[in-house]
Amino acid sequence: MNRIASFSVDHDHIVPGVYVSRVDGDVTTYDLRTRRPNTGDLMDNASMHSVEHMFATFARNSQMGDKIVYFGPMGCQTGFYLLVRDADHAEVLELIKSVLKQILEYEGEVFGASRKECGNYINLSLDKAKAEAKRYLDALSGWSVEKLAYPEGDA
Repeated sequence: MNRIASFSVDHDHIVPGVYVSRVDGDVTTYDLRTRRPNTGDLMDNASMHSVEHMFATFARNSQMGDKIVYFGPMGCQTGFYLLVRDADHAEVLELIKSVLKQILEYEGEVFGASRKECGNYINLSLDKAKAEAKRYLDALSGWSVEKLAYPEGDA
């Protein structure tokens, strides 16, 4: 059995940030790591779910919207994956920061927060999305394109 790329990274060396996880043709998978893995510091489901709704909506409605392939949470509850077609790393990093700021500034209902739009619509909280967005935006302060490679210690 071939080992998948995400299991080939030494998670003991990952800190909150943005990393290029893999490139498949014209699609780049970004690892948006909001938490340090294996520390017990995990996002709760409502935070993950709420950020997913807010981030995906803002990103798909941005100037890069036609390049967004997917945005969703990692099962380990320490971040998200963002898949972008024809990615320019600097542009993607700015998009991430811009979307996090939009989440912080937003007032209203969480996007897709109805029974018809979501399979667990009662598990959404704008306050939790904002708290997670602020935490991650703070972690990205000073983050640059030069830091997009995983830290040393890859398996």
